[in-house]
Amino acid sequence: MIKNKIKILKEKFKKFNIDGYIVPKNDEYFSEYAKNDRLKNISNFSGSAGIAVILKKKNYLFIDGRYTIQAEKQSAKNFTIIEIHKKPPHNIIKNLNLGYDPQVFTSKNIKNNFLNNNLIPVNNNLIDQIFKFKEKITKPFYSLEKNIVGESHNSKISKVVKYLKSCKADYLFVSAPENVAWLLNIRGYDNPNSPIPNARLIIDKNKKLFLITQKNNAKKIIKDKKINKKNIIDIKDLPNLFHKLKGEKFIIDNNSCSIFYENIIKSKFRILVKDDPIYKLKSIKNLHEVNHMIEAHKKDGLALTKFIYWIKNINKKTITEVEAQNKLEKFRRFNKDYLFPSFNTIAGSGSNGAIVHYRATTKSTKKINKKDILLVDSGGQYRYGTTDVTRTICFSSQKQSIKNAYTNVLKGHIAVALTNLNKDNTGKKIDIRARKFLKKEGLDYAHGTGHGVGFFLHVHEGPQSISKHNKIKIEKGMILSNEPGYYKKNHFGIRIENLVYAKKFKNKLFFENLTLAPIEKDLTNYKLLNQTEKDYLFKYHFNIYSEYSTSLNKKERKWLASLI
Repeated sequence: MIKNKIKILKEKFKKFNIDGYIVPKNDEYFSEYAKNDRLKNISNFSGSAGIAVILKKKNYLFIDGRYTIQAEKQSAKNFTIIEIHKKPPHNIIKNLNLGYDPQVFTSKNIKNNFLNNNLIPVNNNLIDQIFKFKEKITKPFYSLEKNIVGESHNSKISKVVKYLKSCKADYLFVSAPENVAWLLNIRGYDNPNSPIPNARLIIDKNKKLFLITQKNNAKKIIKDKKINKKNIIDIKDLPNLFHKLKGEKFIIDNNSCSIFYENIIKSKFRILVKDDPIYKLKSIKNLHEVNHMIEAHKKDGLALTKFIYWIKNINKKTITEVEAQNKLEKFRRFNKDYLFPSFNTIAGSGSNGAIVHYRATTKSTKKINKKDILLVDSGGQYRYGTTDVTRTICFSSQKQSIKNAYTNVLKGHIAVALTNLNKDNTGKKIDIRARKFLKKEGLDYAHGTGHGVGFFLHVHEGPQSISKHNKIKIEKGMILSNEPGYYKKNHFGIRIENLVYAKKFKNKLFFENLTLAPIEKDLTNYKLLNQTEKDYLFKYHFNIYSEYSTSLNKKERKWLASLI
């Protein structure tokens, strides 16, 4: 099937005088969870990041370290798999005419990856021509109340305009839909795992707004006086709008502004390439947002606690990975404010746990072997917050080497949780703390230790992260994941993930846990833990018991008490 589709794609090369075609994971809105997954359709690779390059005689799939095993299983029949950080595309593919869709690439991305080639824009996406995706059915965007978000959209706009004036610019092009959502306090239905409205925005220095979307999408927010009806612009009318706008300087963000839009803007305006200030503003949650996230995690933690007890004590001899993830979803749905998963649940038993972003399907699912360990990474979108949590679960006695690896991951997790943010105040510094115990044993993991998390937005959010190269200063109100891990190919995977927020008390900045869910006791080698780490686990499980004991049945309560 894939082989035939690749053949059809290559037949189109002659028409456009190209030697190859580039297919990224993202869509036109640079969404991680695109409905039209062009990369998967042409390569069978279902990971959340990657770039395929289809050439006349060879095909490449460039992925990061998280997806090596997954890509080999899904795509190796038709593609050569390359880790992009070890060998970037421009080191392998040179002096070729490469076609690309200017709506799905930024100038920064295309140039950095393919700088040794002649890049030819192809305006009608070639993958769309082959697969003929169904037209998306959209629903109108909706507003969030101020008591949920904690700040009016007018207040937020004023902050952005202040930035505009400081840059002596006339306009800002807000190209990332999640930033539009945050600024206007609106949400939508256009993405599978995030309440993101597919829209873009132009803000001028006088606070005038132009929302780029379908008019039907905006009818509710027009009624809420978020935007004037006459300032709703369909994409086909955008060139006319730019013709009418007066001024000289336009700020664009080269991480989210496509070449398509950049070309339209620079046809009339001088472009200033700067980070969209909304990324930073959005990363620092106010008190309302933090309190709502705390509440969301309490509800989510109860569901996960019940799930962990259930799966560790289920009488049924065999249960599949899909059955497990469906059961967890059922526990979450008991809460009326739960909406949908914040990403596709990962439930990987044994060797599948070593695939960092594994997803079981009804066709691929395997039975959970009680002799193996089970990695479950899941999260939910609630009406007032976003969750993301990973637990590694065991059902039987494990080898000492596995317990030691798990414990060293746990020690790294605790080290992050106990970070003095007045001292180690960047993701780069914190990442070192997470890895040091594994590295003493010659072990490591090929993903970051933590990512930023949105408030009822994307589960992955920047600019903050806990990773080897991130130098963004951690500030009060930022929310991040804390998820060190270890993965032994073809054997097992270990990851322990909580969400934390940066809290300030008496001039001391530190992490406070949002996630409340039991950490696997039966995999922990307590001989490797120092007293501080033991005290941390005691306090953590005591807090969970205090929060949930009245919501659990007698057996669940007894089990939870045994973890203290």
